[in-house]
Amino acid sequence: MKGSGDSSATLRTSECDDNQFRTPLTRHPWWALVALLIGLSIIIIDGSIVNVLLPDMVKDIGLTQTDAQWVNSIYSLVFAALLITVGLLSDRFGRRRLFLIGIVVFILGSLGSGFAQDPAFLISMRAVQAAGAAMKLPSSIAVINVLFEGRQRAAAFGLWGAIFGGAAGLGPLLGGWLAEDFGWRWAFLINIPIGLIAGALVLRFVPENYGQKAKGYDPLGIVLTALGIALIVFGLIEGQAYGWWVGTTTFTLGPLDVAAGGLSIVPVAVAMGVLLLGLFVVWERHLVRVGSTTLVDFRLFGIRRYGYGNVVALVVSLGEFGILFVLPLWMQSVHGTDALTTGVILASVAIGTLASGGAARHVAAAMGPTRVVRLGMVLEVVGILAIGFTLSVDRSPWWLVIALIVYGLGLGFASAQLTNVVLEDVPAIQSGQASAMTSTFRQVGSALGAAILGTVLFASLGAMFASQLAEDGSLSASDQARLVDTVDSTAGQAITALESKPGMETVVDEAKTAYTDAAKVTAGVAAGFVFLGLLVSFGLPRDRRGDGHLSVAPGN
Repeated sequence: MKGSGDSSATLRTSECDDNQFRTPLTRHPWWALVALLIGLSIIIIDGSIVNVLLPDMVKDIGLTQTDAQWVNSIYSLVFAALLITVGLLSDRFGRRRLFLIGIVVFILGSLGSGFAQDPAFLISMRAVQAAGAAMKLPSSIAVINVLFEGRQRAAAFGLWGAIFGGAAGLGPLLGGWLAEDFGWRWAFLINIPIGLIAGALVLRFVPENYGQKAKGYDPLGIVLTALGIALIVFGLIEGQAYGWWVGTTTFTLGPLDVAAGGLSIVPVAVAMGVLLLGLFVVWERHLVRVGSTTLVDFRLFGIRRYGYGNVVALVVSLGEFGILFVLPLWMQSVHGTDALTTGVILASVAIGTLASGGAARHVAAAMGPTRVVRLGMVLEVVGILAIGFTLSVDRSPWWLVIALIVYGLGLGFASAQLTNVVLEDVPAIQSGQASAMTSTFRQVGSALGAAILGTVLFASLGAMFASQLAEDGSLSASDQARLVDTVDSTAGQAITALESKPGMETVVDEAKTAYTDAAKVTAGVAAGFVFLGLLVSFGLPRDRRGDGHLSVAPGN
């Protein structure tokens, strides 16, 4: 632990890589960790809590399947777009200060989400929530990186990982309970008292601390990253609505009008996003050469462990949480489970996550943190594939619990150690910017993963349902098209309504079969992403033993 003394904002100055770096002195580092983790838990919970709420939102305020994807993805999208910027700001203006501002913004977004009356306002308030969340995550990681070292640092990040994964698993349970007993709006409103408690604890126990002083803000870098990421995610989510190549629907935004029948807006948006991110890389490298302030210091990626670790974080995140978007919709559409039952089933992820997250430190001491990360990814792949094989129209969704626990075990091992591994060789003075970049890779992966897996799910559902109806041949072509569009546009929620109509038994069975098969395909894609991340992890340097505890071999 780096120092002892009063928990007030007392500062000392230390040398780090020939730069002056102010580091806090605190007598209560573990209470500081508790304060940060309470504040973090609500932003992680709100990343997954909406999954189980979506069916109720569809009925209450008329979400379409595209709206449902945006309610889920806008959170990760804005989160990812702002992380690098607020990481730089937290280093400059104070990590505790940014964390507290983040709590206030998050509370305002939660209040707006809880009282939303239409999809557009709900999506915009989810974006406000994400802005607050972005202010908190890199600040907290940087503080932990400064307050702890050695075994205590590994334990602190182990707890961070356990809360990170456990909160994601508990989100659906909390959402299901609140939706069932109080209404889905309370899943957002409950953040207000928790946020206030977290803010009070942060003020009491977390000292202010700063990173490397820098001049300038790199506004062009901010714009290039935010727009680039936003355009790519927009294209992936809206492909179903506007057509993947040929426009099926006219797109209008201000003076821009892209008519149906020609080139769709979707490939244009994705191409522009990729181009902007490419220009961002070129621009940042230019700023490094001329000695100006950069949004991202790409020299950090010369640290082998940091470079490979971030690629692992990006690829794995594509598949990790996307499956939790699919399962609630499938369970409530095919099996008619209520929100609480759905949440209880999904909360079994937290059983595995909390168990493995808590044990990760001890397992890492025995086999090395990098191997623990790989073990976690192996268990995640096994768990996701098991979920795919367990999905069935006839089998109870409660059978998913076994596979979800295995998945949770993997998530706990991987999350608990990946951040620790990635930041191991990064100088403390750059921990704010470095942790922000790592968090950005995770969130970009989550946003893209939700968009990709959502697209795979609904595209597969539409194609499989249309095929079954055509093979049946009992309905006219126009009726078939209408049914496919109704089921697809409501994210499958129309299936339960069709069950109450006489003479629709065969159509309902075909819809449920198509949804189940589509969910299986989606699970296979998710497992493929995590497996790819596992393969990339073999580029990480080996762990070594020294100084009486396991440490990381230099990766420069």
